[in-house]
Amino acid sequence: MVGVKEFYDIRIHGRAGQGAKTAAQLLAEAAIDIGMYAQSFPEFGAERTGAPMKAYSRISKDKISVHYQITKPDVVVVMDESLFHAENVLEGIKEDSCIIVNTSDSPDTVRKKYNIPSNVKVYTVNATKIALDLFGKNFANIPLLGATVKIVGIIDPEKVKESIRKKFIKKLGEEGVNKNLLAFDKGMSEIIGG
Repeated sequence: MVGVKEFYDIRIHGRAGQGAKTAAQLLAEAAIDIGMYAQSFPEFGAERTGAPMKAYSRISKDKISVHYQITKPDVVVVMDESLFHAENVLEGIKEDSCIIVNTSDSPDTVRKKYNIPSNVKVYTVNATKIALDLFGKNFANIPLLGATVKIVGIIDPEKVKESIRKKFIKKLGEEGVNKNLLAFDKGMSEIIGG
């Protein structure tokens, strides 16, 4: 876990259609459900499915008075490893930031491969494998959401699960919700690094 703080800026790098916006929104909703303050918003350009995009979550124990993009993130989530070559996912990263990468590689391999500074914590989780095993499709956002909740450590995972249930029950039914809850749990349990 990153050291527990009063305020978190989380930036999620994904590709349009991968669910980065949904993950950011679920994170913010769960924070609000436990009495915190939160914002969630995407950054789109002229996106098409597969184009790089960002989503943001800002979580605080106090009222949030800022309303702009996150340029100095505490946590960076990389949903697709190819994004390291498409944009600067490390932009604005701070000394005490951490990065969560969807990959089958180890944190040490990721650190070396992308020249991540030694003072930044690197975590990895194979969210794609989790998603393919459960859904047969690369819906990596929910396992990555679980990994993020585990690392941030200030949001009750059960509240996130309630948000997942509310968001997907009508669309996916009980079986679909249960698969998403399992994907979330696996993201929490299978993340490694630090």
